[in-house]
Amino acid sequence: MNKTLEQIDYYTIRDAVADCAISEEGKNFLLRREPYHDAEKIEHLKEISREWEKFMSRTNSLPFSPWEPVYPLMPIIHATGSALTLQQLYALGQFCNAVKKVSESVKLKETELDFKYLPEETAKLFDLSDASRIIFRIITQDGELRDLPEIAAIRKQIADLNNKIKVIMHRYCTDNKLSDILESNVPVLKNGRQVLAVRAGQQNKIHGLVHEVSVSGRTVYVEPEESVYATNELIEKEYELQEEIKKILIKTTEELQPSIPAFRENIPQMNFFDATWAAAKWGKENNCIYALPCSSVSEAASENKNEKDSIQENASEPPLLLNARHPLLGERCVPITIRFMDGKRVLIITGPNTGGKTVSLKTFALLSMLNQSGFPVPAGEGTRLPVFDNIYADIGDEQSLNQSLSTFSGHMKNIAKAVKKAGPNSLVLLDELGSGTDPQEGTALSMSVLDHLIERQAFVLVTTHMGVLKNYGYTNPHCINASVEFNTDTLAPSYHLLMGVPGESHALDIAEKSGLPHFIVKNAKHYIATEQTDVSALIKGLSKKHSELDKLRNATQKEADAQEEKGLRLAEKEVQLRRKEHELKNNKTRELDEFMRQSRRELENLIRQIREGEITRDKTVSVKQFISELEANGIRLEEELEQEDEKIREAEIEIQKTTEKIRASHKKTKKKMKLSEALKYAESIPASQVSETAKKSPSSPAPLSFEPGAEVEVGSMKSRGTLVEKNKKGQWVVQFGSVRMTAKEKDIRLVKSAGEKISSVSVVVEKAESGNEYPQFELRLLGMYADEAIRALEHQLDLCAIHNFPRFSIVHGKGNGILQQAVHDYLSHYHGVKEFSFAPPEDGGFGKTYVVLR
Repeated sequence: MNKTLEQIDYYTIRDAVADCAISEEGKNFLLRREPYHDAEKIEHLKEISREWEKFMSRTNSLPFSPWEPVYPLMPIIHATGSALTLQQLYALGQFCNAVKKVSESVKLKETELDFKYLPEETAKLFDLSDASRIIFRIITQDGELRDLPEIAAIRKQIADLNNKIKVIMHRYCTDNKLSDILESNVPVLKNGRQVLAVRAGQQNKIHGLVHEVSVSGRTVYVEPEESVYATNELIEKEYELQEEIKKILIKTTEELQPSIPAFRENIPQMNFFDATWAAAKWGKENNCIYALPCSSVSEAASENKNEKDSIQENASEPPLLLNARHPLLGERCVPITIRFMDGKRVLIITGPNTGGKTVSLKTFALLSMLNQSGFPVPAGEGTRLPVFDNIYADIGDEQSLNQSLSTFSGHMKNIAKAVKKAGPNSLVLLDELGSGTDPQEGTALSMSVLDHLIERQAFVLVTTHMGVLKNYGYTNPHCINASVEFNTDTLAPSYHLLMGVPGESHALDIAEKSGLPHFIVKNAKHYIATEQTDVSALIKGLSKKHSELDKLRNATQKEADAQEEKGLRLAEKEVQLRRKEHELKNNKTRELDEFMRQSRRELENLIRQIREGEITRDKTVSVKQFISELEANGIRLEEELEQEDEKIREAEIEIQKTTEKIRASHKKTKKKMKLSEALKYAESIPASQVSETAKKSPSSPAPLSFEPGAEVEVGSMKSRGTLVEKNKKGQWVVQFGSVRMTAKEKDIRLVKSAGEKISSVSVVVEKAESGNEYPQFELRLLGMYADEAIRALEHQLDLCAIHNFPRFSIVHGKGNGILQQAVHDYLSHYHGVKEFSFAPPEDGGFGKTYVVLR
């Protein structure tokens, strides 16, 4: 498998992902990554990387700081009497800081970014605060040793000795008496000691120790005697300092031993965070997505392997690769789409040389392995990839070469391995199947190999130039044909992959373009059988149809996207209207609450004043005044509501007048009686009754007025009742059977005055002709099923078009929103509708829709 992974460039991409890691240990962890076979583990890795990607999009900072490798330090800490160096101690301190920072970073963004998996993973980290405190008590955050009390005195002595040596050497170098003796007025460092460069033969003039003589013999290096003593003492103090530091490091290392288990548990967890972060970073830089999982490949395999149709019966989500790009091709890469179908696990790719067949094969395999490593893949949203337990390939040598360097027997060795071991969860890649031998035998062998792999239910991707295999792909129900597109005008491949259509090799066209003489190409065409020409014509026709289908699919997708966007805008508008309605209710509620609280306070004050003393005239007047003000405030609020209601009524009347004007030009005609029918109707009424009725009927009806005893209709329900008495300004007491209620005068409609009797019976025979039916100003659909409502709406829109009716409203109610959605869907697709929207809250809100026609 390692050889196959190398052939499909898996390790190259894995190394690129590893370079995105923050730490050296995280990078090394990724460099050991191989594709996983556990679907749950793969999906978990991708979920963590998805959340890291959200983190990257919201902040520019890293979720944790880098650290040097710390795993090799665990044996040192464990060994008794051992001591970590300052650099190693600093690496452990960096690791402690990284653990702390990743926990804090995830916790800070958990709510804002809606993290689900990262908090669970950070909860697995062990607390290293004790270890961090031990480490940074010794060193600073920059890794420098602190000025501890144990070494502070020694450091001061060393500094004093350095200054003393510096003064001694300066005195010698600036002494004018020694200027002729010294070769240089600057001290020289020899073997860690400061010495003077003295001319040969003059060294006896300076009391001290000779350390060295120059190669030429002209200079002798002498250390003054007083400097010798000071330097010797300095060396002793430096050794003493190192011994003290060693004691401190041994003690610190011993104190860190209890934290070894926490370090060992946290190291792989931090490597896990670094690896998933690196995957997310690489994916973002390369415009990648996270592939969706297919239904388990193993589920598609029937227990009875002899039943070939088991794949089609069980597989529900075949692999789908949308706009996939090979990551090594960069910007010049042409995206390809590979669609497997239910029951079809063999993809046969044909087409010209250098057209991209092998790249297509490698791209599918590479992206599958990247997905199984928990990495994002450079493809389009909606891509689905299965989990393979093994991958077998016969791709040949490096694909950068234009010819195959492997022998036929070498190909057969690779194919034999795949045939023996491939199973339902295997991916098999066969490049140029059947090549390298006699075409007839190679084709027969290829079909036999594919038959066996179909029986084993493996996923197979094949590239070939064999024409017989194209026919095999059509006739076998488990195969799909595909081809790389070729531009016949430029005689160059376009690198697009066409699913469902076999391709031509175009060998003659490419040969002529490459410089082969025209007469040779022309002669070669005469050797091609007529049947082959017919096949080529068929392939060209299929390619044209496929292109047309692609255009239709793209247009359909654009329309679907537009409808989805429109739906989102309507949903957003609905939420805004609900918010506005809610705010209006809240404002009214707050106003009433404030009114009630103020009234309650004033009433409590009056009651307290009354209880505190005797009832006096002033207190009585105050109570009456409060009641009057309370009543006046109630009347004021009521009048405000009435004024608002009156405005709405005026608007409704204005709309009604406009509607009546429109209808005035389309008056309904009454059906006229025939003369014979009128005579019969007149004869049926007795003469006495006619004369009596004529006597009782006045020439003109008396005007109706509000007075006790008058019959009235109240409210929108038109409840019938009788006026009893006037209660107060603008209100009447109405008798409804045995119940009396108070109603506003504006809500009451007079039916007849007090004492008025029915004077005559008027019979009108009226029938609206089918051609004179008019649209309704308000179409009520409550209680209807969706299909009934749509039929009624269709009829209403037809009438509106006939009578040039500009606008109307629809009452559909709220409920579960089914009827509302059906009405809005129909209106959005009706070409005669200019716009539609929900009614304002006071006129029905989301239960009513206003419609404006073109």
